[in-house]
Amino acid sequence: MGTFKDVVGHKDIINYIRNAVREDKVSHAYILNGERGAGKKMLANLFAATLLCEKGGPDPCNECHSCRQAESGNHPDIIKVTHEKPNSISVDDIREQVNNTIMIKPYQGPYKVYIIPQADMMTPQAQNALLKTIEEPPEYAVILLLTENAEVLLPTIRSRCVMLKLRNIKDQLVKKYLMEQMEIPDYKADICVAFAQGNMGKAIALATSEHFNEVKEEAVHLLRNIDDMQTEELMGAVKKCTEFKMDITDYLDVIAIWYRDVLIYKATKNVDRVVFSDQMRYIKERASKSSYEGIENILDGLEKAKARLKANVNFELTMELLLLTIKEN
Repeated sequence: MGTFKDVVGHKDIINYIRNAVREDKVSHAYILNGERGAGKKMLANLFAATLLCEKGGPDPCNECHSCRQAESGNHPDIIKVTHEKPNSISVDDIREQVNNTIMIKPYQGPYKVYIIPQADMMTPQAQNALLKTIEEPPEYAVILLLTENAEVLLPTIRSRCVMLKLRNIKDQLVKKYLMEQMEIPDYKADICVAFAQGNMGKAIALATSEHFNEVKEEAVHLLRNIDDMQTEELMGAVKKCTEFKMDITDYLDVIAIWYRDVLIYKATKNVDRVVFSDQMRYIKERASKSSYEGIENILDGLEKAKARLKANVNFELTMELLLLTIKEN
């Protein structure tokens, strides 16, 4: 599990947690808000282990019985709320796993910690059920809500929780970690850092992905040739996208970074800030052909495509609309 010293970035949150433990000012409910891969689970696990560590913090010792239980995922006083439905946490999930057990005192530690991953998936009924518990929690209870979008939680829940926002990590820290801890070569680390945009989890996933290079090459091939594609070829490209359905976020991010490069070169003529430095000829061509408004339309189209895919709109239709937007601009 490690300690807070092993976490890259998030120093303000770590200092806050350590001080709360040290000064015995731990709140009953926290929201850890940040995008997927930002490190919410790691911070929540370390926070829970610290609260229950037999040596009393401000970091888990990783040696005592409690820390070893936390490390193995078998601590009786750390409850991780699960849900069967992929896109929602139901009122029954909250009642059965939180409300019905929270009044039972901790088995061995001073606290009983509930971790609710993807808490922004709670239905309104589930949130209202949890609200009653957050309003009158027992002394020993600590509830950690992990969210990608805290705004969807009820204002009454947000107002009763301490908000801990995970911010993007500096690129040089991400690159240092990839090169020193994971032994990723310099040029590959640069690409992973550019695509991760301050998200350590994403940088690690890209660095270890077998498919990322393939996805990147396919997207770049499309962007270099889309001007000359006829309708039939465009439909073929849409079909090709379905092969990358599981990695579609990476595919769309490649396109976004490409057009970000085009925008940077068009505005500044600065080649040093371009990620796709090996594609300069095509970046320059695109910068001379596309207007600023056209590039903005494409970047806007990418955001719409992501939102549609998240809302389970038909995959092929979404990609077709996106590729037409790219071709037209």
